[in-house]
Amino acid sequence: MTTTAAPFGARLRRAVAERGNLCVGIDPHPALLEAWGLGVDAAGVAEFSRRSLEAFGDLVPAVKPQVAFFEEYGSAGFRVLEELLGAIGERGALSVADAKRGDIGSTMAGYARAWLRDGSPLACDALTVSPYLGVGALDAAFETAASSGRGLFVLARTSNPEASALQASVGGSGTVAQTVVDEVSRRNAGAGADAPGSFGVVVGATVADPPDLGGLRGPVLMPGVGEQGGTLDDVVRIAGPVLPDTLVNVSRHVLRAGPDVGAMRATVVELAAQYRFTDDS
Repeated sequence: MTTTAAPFGARLRRAVAERGNLCVGIDPHPALLEAWGLGVDAAGVAEFSRRSLEAFGDLVPAVKPQVAFFEEYGSAGFRVLEELLGAIGERGALSVADAKRGDIGSTMAGYARAWLRDGSPLACDALTVSPYLGVGALDAAFETAASSGRGLFVLARTSNPEASALQASVGGSGTVAQTVVDEVSRRNAGAGADAPGSFGVVVGATVADPPDLGGLRGPVLMPGVGEQGGTLDDVVRIAGPVLPDTLVNVSRHVLRAGPDVGAMRATVVELAAQYRFTDDS
């Protein structure tokens, strides 16, 4: 269980200053469990998570469990996830629960309490959310995160091929993706120069037509690097002025070095040196 004392944006900036910009995912999908010689069950997921965290939990600023690969085992999988979210904090990293929740009204408020409220078994430092019922539908998540010092990463322009027709489509005030970024920017309006706001966006490293992030005043979570084709140059091109507050997410490249903890650790050390940005980058 995670409890907070400072806003997520400030805590993230401190963590990045200490550990760089690499975020590593814990994605125990069945093929990887089998490749590691583990059972395709909750026990296998628990061992996979333990070894992963041992390999890089003390090296990176943020660890991102993919919730779907825990949820598929029901209550046993959620118990593993609850324990993992607490263990991430014990390693000094921030937890980003990749759940992509999004709904309206009281249902969204329920999701917000589950993931963003002090005392919840699933409380994380930041949560991925989907705005495609309207960014305003996420207000309960914005409010709960703000009151508890947590953060959100709102899907804006994702790397999957199916996203382009929707997210890159043009409306009255620009693309859908830009509208999402602008709405998140507005919610970060009170952020000062010393720390970014606590509300960020997800933008894939492989997109050719990214939204303008210059006014975001918040962090960026950028998947798609490595085996999905994104490069260091892509990260720099897309992030622009928010590069110092960008979390570059790498999962498969690291996890396929397992199950050997030392091999995963060596891979993360190499990547962390590459993806370390400062205000001078």
